[in-house]
Amino acid sequence: MAESIHDVQRRINSTKATRQITAAMQMVSTAKLNKIQKHATGYQDYVSKVKAVVMHLSQSHLLDNSSSNLQSDRPVKKTAYLVITSDRGMVGSYNSSVLRDANRFIEERTPNQDDYMILAVGGTGADFYKHRGVNVAYEYRGVSDVPQFNEVREIVKTVTTMFNNQVFDELFVCYNHFVNRISSRFRAEKMLPVDKETLTTDAANDTPTNQLVAEYDTEPSEAEVLQVVLPQYAESLVYGAILDAKTSEHASSTNAMQSATDNADDLIDTLQLHYNRARQAAITTEITEITGGQEALKN
Repeated sequence: MAESIHDVQRRINSTKATRQITAAMQMVSTAKLNKIQKHATGYQDYVSKVKAVVMHLSQSHLLDNSSSNLQSDRPVKKTAYLVITSDRGMVGSYNSSVLRDANRFIEERTPNQDDYMILAVGGTGADFYKHRGVNVAYEYRGVSDVPQFNEVREIVKTVTTMFNNQVFDELFVCYNHFVNRISSRFRAEKMLPVDKETLTTDAANDTPTNQLVAEYDTEPSEAEVLQVVLPQYAESLVYGAILDAKTSEHASSTNAMQSATDNADDLIDTLQLHYNRARQAAITTEITEITGGQEALKN
């Protein structure tokens, strides 16, 4: 019985130590979530302005005569999917959810594996597709907890270069969109080419933009204006997706660590009950043995 009590006590101490770790990790994840939410709120103002400008240009038909490399209308022979996951674990179902929904989206659009490639942002996604023999044409690991815009420039530059070199003919960004602290929603957005169909869809979802019919006089020229605006638009899409995905990752990590801490509390309560019962049984046995010894002496 003494050994059983010792084992229970050891499990209680071990669970308490684990709980301290998960509680600390929950606090860290919560701090990261609060920080990135403030950053994301400010960035949304910028990205909404960039998208509005591009949508207005589309409605003004300036994009119709554009010769920008990002608007190539060549036939689609190869599709690329930029899948955003985390580099680490302990983020709950975040990675499995992204990969499951991304695979479903990919299979519906391009069932033949030879017709697509993966561009992975995050080590989990890169390793996942490599282990399954999928063509991972590009991977980027080590995204900051609160990504800065300069980090994305390298990704966008590589992606647009691959597109211009006809390594692929269209690109979709797949990630988990942050809804609130307890839920996220999978998104797959077309990034390249920047075509009028995609912009029209975006404009239809934007009431102020949808109501605007604009005419522009451009200086120095339409081509030069678009050469500046469209790359910024592409950068804003990728950076916004990574920022959004990272926010969802921190929220998932916070929830996972909170759940682990709550489970540890429940386990400690259960083990403490077992310990008390075992201790009471041991004391009862000792009293019984003492009483039996006394009765034996009387006889």
